[in-house]
Amino acid sequence: MIIKPLADRVVIKMTEAEETTKSGIILAESAKEKPQIAVVVAVGPGGVVDGKETVMTVKVGDKVLTSKYSGTEVKCDGEEYIIVKQNDILAIVE
Repeated sequence: MIIKPLADRVVIKMTEAEETTKSGIILAESAKEKPQIAVVVAVGPGGVVDGKETVMTVKVGDKVLTSKYSGTEVKCDGEEYIIVKQNDILAIVE
């Protein structure tokens, strides 16, 4: 199954949470922070959204920084994705 986002929506896949700290301490599952960096999997076409022209500035493959609890989580073919609006993406990570 393929997910094709509409309008200003973007499908992202979250990166894995850090397993260890910078000093080498292994973290328990409950101590891991929810990751905020994701990879863009699919991008909607943009267009007129709520009466305003929306130009999509992210593209497939971009690493992005998202709002901590934004979007809608979906499962497709055993993989977990999040569908967010483009304005929930805070930055592109290089």
